[in-house]
Amino acid sequence: MTLRLADIAQFLATAVNAELIGDPDVVIERLSTLEAAGPNDLSFLSNPKYQAKLAQSAAACVIVSPAARGVAVSRGACIVADDPYHAFALVTQLWKQRQFAEPAPYIHPAAFIDPEASVAPGASIGAFACIGAGAVVGDGVRIAEHCVVGRNAQIGAGTRLSARVTVADGCRVGERCIVHPGAVIGADGFGFAPHQGQWIKIEQLGAVQIGNDVEIGANTCIDRGALQDTVLEDGVKLDNLVQIGHNVRVGKHTAMAGCAGVAGSATIGAHCTVGGGAIVLGHLTLADGVHVSAASVVTRSILKPGHYTGLFPIDDNAVWEKNAATLKQLHTLRERLREVEKAILHSGHTQEKS
Repeated sequence: MTLRLADIAQFLATAVNAELIGDPDVVIERLSTLEAAGPNDLSFLSNPKYQAKLAQSAAACVIVSPAARGVAVSRGACIVADDPYHAFALVTQLWKQRQFAEPAPYIHPAAFIDPEASVAPGASIGAFACIGAGAVVGDGVRIAEHCVVGRNAQIGAGTRLSARVTVADGCRVGERCIVHPGAVIGADGFGFAPHQGQWIKIEQLGAVQIGNDVEIGANTCIDRGALQDTVLEDGVKLDNLVQIGHNVRVGKHTAMAGCAGVAGSATIGAHCTVGGGAIVLGHLTLADGVHVSAASVVTRSILKPGHYTGLFPIDDNAVWEKNAATLKQLHTLRERLREVEKAILHSGHTQEKS
């Protein structure tokens, strides 16, 4: 697939402030990084610290910020945009649209659709997908092979369910969402009552409500609520293998990296980020604009925006064990230090009196 620079610049101009400098008839054959780009490739520079690589790049054209305009022009064609990374992201969307044209709406004969389900004429449903009674599938929805949409579930217009996605009974996915393979929306939350040495199941009677423009990674699990619904608001982005417990609420445009976990009844604010492998314990609250570093464990509510880290740094194992052993003694050492301080103060007072 190829695109002329003129076409790319025209597309960008509909969404962002972008200016093409150079030959508009140059043909772009590939999108690439600065280092790997060839003479028919389009690349971008968003971080000023990599500006030295710009002059060395063989790319046909580079998307740059106004600050890098001079360097970019001296080496060849460029597109100047206020936010080059944003502009490049938009170009990748254009590229995918042109490279993988949407097929016409189609329902595979091997799909099962309950007679009481409602499927819009513009929806596509793949082989061996199952749509339950009372389910509503909106216009332009694409449901891939082996998906399950449960009874009374709703899939909003323009949403894409990749292969083997399950949207369980009564759950709702909003419009223009992307759900990657193997994700499970609406499995039972982990709720059990201890009784005489046994665990008695607490039936999970809520559902999952997912807003618009949400993306959910492969094999991510979002549990249904126990009594109230689990909620993901508009624009939330979840990576692969993320676990969202029952009754969790995630605010607008929050993003969580792979293997993050949020325990039941936690509330995550809007515009937060949770790094890979990080854990938020149950019933806690994170304010809007909280950013949690990878592998951190959030053990208390965070009510002030900012960047938070809770890690014990990696080290040689023998050194780490010594440090960990010392860490266990900190409370005792603190008490001993207090006693020494008291003794010093007492000694000082005694000398002053004498």
